[in-house]
Amino acid sequence: MYLNQLTLRQYRNYKKVEVTFNRQINVFLGENAQGKTNILEAIFVLALAKSHRTSKDKELIGWGEEFARIHGEIAKKSNKLEIELILSMQGKKGKVNGIEQKRLSEYVGAANVVMFAPEDLNLVKGSPQIRRRFLDMELGQISRIYLHHLGVYQKVLKQRNHLLKTLQIGKGSKEMLDILTDQMIMLAAEVTIRRYGFMKRLQKWAEQIHYDISRGKEKLEIRYESSADVSEAMDLSKIKEEFYQTYEKQRTREIQRGVTLFGPHRDDLSFSINGRDVQTYGSQGQQRTTALSLKLAEIELIYSEIGEYPILLLDDVLSELDDYRQSHLLHTIQNRVQTFVTTTNVSGIDQQTLNQATIFHVSDGTITTQ
Repeated sequence: MYLNQLTLRQYRNYKKVEVTFNRQINVFLGENAQGKTNILEAIFVLALAKSHRTSKDKELIGWGEEFARIHGEIAKKSNKLEIELILSMQGKKGKVNGIEQKRLSEYVGAANVVMFAPEDLNLVKGSPQIRRRFLDMELGQISRIYLHHLGVYQKVLKQRNHLLKTLQIGKGSKEMLDILTDQMIMLAAEVTIRRYGFMKRLQKWAEQIHYDISRGKEKLEIRYESSADVSEAMDLSKIKEEFYQTYEKQRTREIQRGVTLFGPHRDDLSFSINGRDVQTYGSQGQQRTTALSLKLAEIELIYSEIGEYPILLLDDVLSELDDYRQSHLLHTIQNRVQTFVTTTNVSGIDQQTLNQATIFHVSDGTITTQ
């Protein structure tokens, strides 16, 4: 899968720009705050209909403008696609080959990307919210039904939390709480079982990659940690049954607290190396190797699912990796994965990579090539 061309209109600090890309490596070179990351973010938003940097879509629209438009030409093995995302104060519209998609969940997946940015190095030691976002972003790219279930789950969760706050002050309907709980359990079970399946497949790739990077010294294990008493061994009906029991037991406590205490929105991932928890006991190098292994595993997992390599976005991350990890990353993607790199200095990139690259100079929202 390749992004042949990208057109931006009124996106962040770009009034209008059209760029044609190399199918190997594209390097965006420039000082900080010139718009390098905005290009990679635009590619990410084009694919996933949301930013990795902000949850407020209005921040993506140029200052004083009413809308932003991102258009891309995607080449796949069997066909070519034109995809377009229009962002306005009223919401988002996604088009594939000029046809507007009824739901964004039907639009996402037309293009696949993997983003690796400095904040992803916090994937291991950061908050559970970061790891849940990682799960949702990556699983949502390869499973539209997951994205649909997750979206509906989040809406029902919001309604349930509002009702619990109302019940907390002695108002509201407990019968309505039962209805929303039933709806949420059905959706929570679907989201949970798909997350378990995804993590099992990701573990297969990440374990081998981590083993290679650590020169055979470390075995990485990833576990999905549910906030309810469910496990990977359970089927869908058993997971639903356990959720029912959990919510029945915790009903009074949730009303007292005014919030939903269990479900996919409270789940987490844990990582261990040679049986020891990486978050607590791992060195910075081990935590970074774990994050790198996860990102490289994503690439292989997406390829195994759709038969196409995703587009890789490296946002100022090469400077954060030591020479050995950087070499492993670049060797893994070489000649297989179209890659976009931002950097303030090419001296940190090996010459073999630069020989394959097109270098774009970025300055104050303008892009030029050598």
